[in-house]
Amino acid sequence: MDWDKLRIFHAVAEAGSFTHAGEQLNLSQSAVSRQISALEESLRVPLFHRHARGLILTEQGELLYRTAHEVFGKLAMTEALLAESKDRPQGLLKVTTTVAFGSTWLAPRVREFMEVYPEIELHLILDDRELDLSMREADIAIRMSPPRQGDLIQRHILTSHMHAYASTGYIKRYGMPKDPSELDHHRLIVYGEDKRPPVPEVNWLLKVGDRDQSPRRAVMTVNNVYAIMRAVAAGGGIGALPEFMVQRDGELVEVLPELEGPRIDAYFVYPEELRGTQRVEVFRDFLLREVAQTKF
Repeated sequence: MDWDKLRIFHAVAEAGSFTHAGEQLNLSQSAVSRQISALEESLRVPLFHRHARGLILTEQGELLYRTAHEVFGKLAMTEALLAESKDRPQGLLKVTTTVAFGSTWLAPRVREFMEVYPEIELHLILDDRELDLSMREADIAIRMSPPRQGDLIQRHILTSHMHAYASTGYIKRYGMPKDPSELDHHRLIVYGEDKRPPVPEVNWLLKVGDRDQSPRRAVMTVNNVYAIMRAVAAGGGIGALPEFMVQRDGELVEVLPELEGPRIDAYFVYPEELRGTQRVEVFRDFLLREVAQTKF
């Protein structure tokens, strides 16, 4: 198969249209369409169903796309390894983690890393879904649960717990609960329905306090922990947040400090192909130093 046509096919499959693929490849729509038609003719199978709303891969197209995606992912990883200097870490380093951890804990701390390693181009990808490291969607992941892929290297880096927090404005208006039973009379902001919540029993505030009756009702549900923090900080109610999200001198105060919610274990994860890569090693060491200096 012609590599250039295969590259164009992969771009079209990712973009879902000739027009968007052409914009990414700096080619005209007609040029992209001609290349795809030529590839289909050489393979003697249709690769796309064409309709007014865009393109859908055929069964044969799906097979070719999966193979092409894997090949281009491996090539991108190999390119990154070849580009790295033996003397000094350099090149692109893509790090993915959750929106909550990346926004509140990681992003404010990476300035020192960028100053020490100016030749590393750091890309933070904040996404609550797990990106595929084997396909080079990212180089490193910091995940709040053990990785499910068996071919990934993992290292436990920190343990944190969830606690209840409210804003100072909320406490002035509604008062500070003295024991868990008083949460019955407070405005609770909890995590919305999700097939994969960030931690088990994420909505423990609705049941805490040896309640035999039905769970408390929440005033609001949000399916993103960072959004819960912003709603709590704005005075919307009491919410459960991981310790790593809350600054000790910030606008949030801990409610019922004796309560300890679910445990969160974070892991540093990367594919076997990047073992020994300088960019990965120096970022891992930086991360471990920062964790050691943080009280959870």
